[in-house]
Formats: sequence, structure tokens, C-alpha cells
Amino acid sequence: MPTNGSTTQTKKTSTTTQTKSDSAKVREGLTKVRNGATSAVRQGTERVVDVPVGAALIVADRVNEAIEPWTSDTTRERELKTLRTRVERELNKAERRGGTARRKASTRVRQTRNRVEREVKQRRRKAETTVRQNRRKAETALKQRRKRAEDGLKKARTTVEERVNALV
Repeated sequence: MPTNGSTTQTKKTSTTTQTKSDSAKVREGLTKVRNGATSAVRQGTERVVDVPVGAALIVADRVNEAIEPWTSDTTRERELKTLRTRVERELNKAERRGGTARRKASTRVRQTRNRVEREVKQRRRKAETTVRQNRRKAETALKQRRKRAEDGLKKARTTVEERVNALV
């Protein structure tokens, strides 16, 4: 059985070990931070160099791809044929689209013209009907007034004749 002294000694050892491990952890953490900072600076520097170099290589590849079909006679002819075909296809599309637009516009114009002509005919018929009705009404009113006037004159003549006859 251990004595009191040995139990105390065991506790001291574990506390010392624990303290050492804490300081080791701190040192390890600082090292990681230093290494991380160094690594971040290194990566940033590499990126500053790598981006322009990569961009230059991409541009060079694209220029080569653009020039390559024109370097030999066969590829040049093939490329020209492809371009001609593409241009003809686009022209045909534009022609079809233009023809369709022209036909639609002509149809719209024709429909509008027909609608306007119908409306004008309707208005003319209505105006002619109104004029005929008004003429009939005016003629009827004129005949009635003329007849009244003539009747009034006859009556007045008769009255005048009667008075003259009565005087004579």
C-alpha cells in the first residue's frame, strides 16, 4: 500500500505534465500560426505571378486556334467553305424573316384599308339616309306651309271680295 508521500508525488507529476502539455500546445499553435501566415503570403505571391502568366497562355492558345485554320491551303479552303455556308444560312434566315414581316405588314394594311372602307361606306349611307329624311321633312313642311299660306290667301281674298261686294 502506498504511503501518503507517494500519493502526493503522483498528483504533482500529473500537474507538471499537464502544465508542460499546455505550454507545448501554445508553442505548437504559434508555430501553426507562423506557418499559416507564411503559407498565405507565399500563396498570395504565387497567385500574383501565376494569374498573368496563365492569362498570357490562354491568349496565346486562342490566337493559335484562330490562326491555325488559315495556315494551310486545305484547311483554309475548308474554313472559307464553312464561313460561306454560315453566311448563306444567315442570309436565308434574314430573307425568310423579312418576307414573313412583309407579308404580315401587307395583310395588316389590307385589313385596315378594308375596315376603313367599310366604316366610310357605313357613315356615307347613314349620312345619305339622314339627308333624305331631312329633305322629306323639309319638303313636307314646305308643302304644308304653302298650302296654309294659299288657304290663308284664298280666305283673305274671299273676305276682301265679300267686303268689296258688300260696299258696292
